[in-house]
Amino acid sequence: PDVIRLTAPNPSIMTGPGTNTYLLGNASGGWSVIDPGPADSVHIQRIMEITGGDIRQVITTHTHRDHSPGARPLKEQTGAKLVGMPPPGDPTQDHDYVPDQIPVDGDLIETAAGTLKVLHTPGHASNHLCFLLEQEQMLFAGDHIMQGSTVVINPPDGDMKDYLNSLDRLLQEHIRWIAPAHGFLIGHVQSVIDWLMTHRLTRERKVAKTLESHGPGTLKELTKHAYDDVPAAIHGLASRSLLAHLIKLKKDNRARENGELWEVVEG
Repeated sequence: PDVIRLTAPNPSIMTGPGTNTYLLGNASGGWSVIDPGPADSVHIQRIMEITGGDIRQVITTHTHRDHSPGARPLKEQTGAKLVGMPPPGDPTQDHDYVPDQIPVDGDLIETAAGTLKVLHTPGHASNHLCFLLEQEQMLFAGDHIMQGSTVVINPPDGDMKDYLNSLDRLLQEHIRWIAPAHGFLIGHVQSVIDWLMTHRLTRERKVAKTLESHGPGTLKELTKHAYDDVPAAIHGLASRSLLAHLIKLKKDNRARENGELWEVVEG
């Protein structure tokens, strides 16, 4: 009853229907905002109208530009505290975001809707956090898990090995519902996480077989074999995912990089 979802007007191939902002609280206890979204004036105004401007804290899952830029105007208008991890160095990040509080894994954040447990879940981004509303067993998952699609893992900040470890970590928590930053509420949490891990590892096996059959090869050459089941029009995006898998195989000592060529490690 104390959680409201607003979807920002930024639909796209990458954001689906738009970025979800979650408002936690009520008129008597004040409000916490999770993922304020882009600095869109219409979206910011809707947040202000619903909360009456009584926003105590603005919490961000990560600093991609469809998630955190709205934090700054909300802070300017309400004086709210910004809670999240600072942006890493890559150019896709919101480098205007400066948190007042940097939470660490296991921290507890009090809101008028209940206690949020902080879970550091790197993978989609190195500074990605999820927040578990413990009383409701509801996970505000940011871009760690999306409804209706898989998450882009884009190196160098995106890391496939970290992503799989972070998915596995969620299985240790008591989660009944996932509230994603894109899409709608997700149930059957363990089955969803199991499917996501199986999907990634199935692709990893295909990437490893591609290296064996078609390597050494460049990223572009290997993409057309490892992703022959997706339209060629999105092979550019698929090559980023392939690179993430190759880097994981390299960390596992199953692949190596030789200039622009990738090849299998024998034995």
